[in-house]
Amino acid sequence: MPGIGGNGAVTRSTLRQQIADALRDEVLAGRLRPGQAFTVKEIAEQYGVSATPVREALVDLSAQGLLEADQHRGFRVHEYSLADYRGMIEARSLVTDGMFQSLLRGGMAQADDPRTVAALVGVRRRGEEAQRAATAGDLNILIGYDLRFWRELSALFGNLYLADFLHRLRVQSWVCTVQHLRRVEDLKGHLWAGHTELVDALARRDPDGAHAIIAAYNEHSLALLERLAAG
Repeated sequence: MPGIGGNGAVTRSTLRQQIADALRDEVLAGRLRPGQAFTVKEIAEQYGVSATPVREALVDLSAQGLLEADQHRGFRVHEYSLADYRGMIEARSLVTDGMFQSLLRGGMAQADDPRTVAALVGVRRRGEEAQRAATAGDLNILIGYDLRFWRELSALFGNLYLADFLHRLRVQSWVCTVQHLRRVEDLKGHLWAGHTELVDALARRDPDGAHAIIAAYNEHSLALLERLAAG
């Protein structure tokens, strides 16, 4: 694991986060599949570390809804259903609608401030990368850029608690969908690619337009998941 060393407390905290990030990526990549079980010992041996930071990382991922504790026998990857995904979409929509509506009240601080404009440019650039990956059907690249896109976009509204909550929902949504998307040989034309369109709507202070874009996105993604789940 990179970046290990220095103060013991910092090292342990860093290692715990590194392991949690690595396992989250394993789930998103489909290498740890829904329902798959494993023990702290197995993960510790896999990464060549002690059991303590592994156990802490697994507890963190359980708190985030990605894993489930399995009655002293270890952990298993959480299995999300279509009903779960519908609930995630509803929760995401409530959060993003609140963000978009805050634009009417000047919630995106100093929207004409050069720093805010520069931040929007950065978010749009991330959206462009996400769109390219979506258009190409490259799921691994898309997930990484999509998570960064939403993380940076939500940070513009200045509420870190809201940004963290939305990020957790976005991760859970991807964990729910990748199990189905990875069964499709060619994802070109199937993945949502409206990131820059959303940024442009927000830049011109058009919350209704942003809401319409997200509503279309949610409808598209839910319909796709329902089709894939039905085989």
